Amino acid sequence: MAPRDPRRNQLIFAGIGVAVITSILFAAPWVKRWANATVSVPFDRIRTAVVARGDLVRDVSVQGKIVAAISPTLYATASGSITLQVVAGEQVVAGQVLAIVDSPDLTSALQQSESSLEQRKVELERQRIESRQQALEKRKAADLADIALVAAKREQRRAQEANELGVIPVIDFEKAQDDLRNAELAYQHAIADAGLFDERLAFELRASEFEVSRQLLFVDDLRRQVDDLAIKSPVDGIVGDLLVDQKSAVSRDTPVLAVVDLSRFEIDALIPESYADDLAIGMQAEILLGGERYAGQLTAVSPEIVNNQVASRIRFVGDSPTNLRQNQRLTTRVLLAEFKDVLMVQRGQFLDSGAGRIAYVINADRMAERRQIQTGARSLGSVQIVAGLEPGDTVVISNLDPFRGADSVLLTD
Repeated sequence: MAPRDPRRNQLIFAGIGVAVITSILFAAPWVKRWANATVSVPFDRIRTAVVARGDLVRDVSVQGKIVAAISPTLYATASGSITLQVVAGEQVVAGQVLAIVDSPDLTSALQQSESSLEQRKVELERQRIESRQQALEKRKAADLADIALVAAKREQRRAQEANELGVIPVIDFEKAQDDLRNAELAYQHAIADAGLFDERLAFELRASEFEVSRQLLFVDDLRRQVDDLAIKSPVDGIVGDLLVDQKSAVSRDTPVLAVVDLSRFEIDALIPESYADDLAIGMQAEILLGGERYAGQLTAVSPEIVNNQVASRIRFVGDSPTNLRQNQRLTTRVLLAEFKDVLMVQRGQFLDSGAGRIAYVINADRMAERRQIQTGARSLGSVQIVAGLEPGDTVVISNLDPFRGADSVLLTD
């Protein structure tokens, strides 16, 4: 046998050493990662997103139902028996009679008031005739007093001439002067009495005219109430629900039927209470119907919170869809605010599990490092990053509970 070459063993040992050193060099980073990490999580159990700059729209998505913008409910204006002239679903026009209330009490009151009005008019005409007659008597008395005054003046002149000639006793002359004075006073009183009597008659006539006018207003009001017994449609549309039965007895202000104007629709939406402080009339909205988006506007916000929700109304802006139906369900997105060129990341469960203050950033060694962050506005799909992250950072957006709050987490294959 040939002797073994001693260099062969040296080569074998050298190869083994090289292999060991190579393994150590390749394993060193992994060992270092494993040593720095206190928790390891499989990579396929997490979701990640990249931090980037862009425009963030803060919004809220709600489910709403289509309602008619104008859908008045008509009420009975008096007590009586109702007679319906239409049926539910019938097309009607503005001014069309939909129902009639038969109210004997109101009709009788109108007839009595009209009769009383005619009686007052007759009495007013009689009073005018009597006033003219009495005024004529007063003027007659004034005229007679005027004639008596003229006669007294004539007798006084005769007595004056006779007294100057000395052919009349002094006592007769004085009596003629007294008669003239009495005639003057009687004439003055007759004129004053006639004037006062005319004023009194004019006042009484005005009072009677006021009574007739008041009764006329009362009759006009009763006529309006009788006319309102015919319930008319205020808009063009269709008859909705009939709230009473045919020929049933109704009381005043009883709802009778509803009329729906199908020419204009609105969306009745309930928005969560957490967005109540951000809502304002005039906010823009997007309405999704059949894969198409339509512009809308928030037109009404309830001041009350019921069952942790705020009632609101959204109106179509511009042309509205033609295939809308009452109570149809639609998805509506209300745009609360818009932020231009902000740092943001996709929204995920890390906001809840980390209270919006913790995020894990993945580095090149597939290590997730914990960072303190500050978030701002939130939308349905993104959240604003105020501090703690930079553009291009890869962030874990899934639930952070498996990380157990560790500073470094090893992401395994």
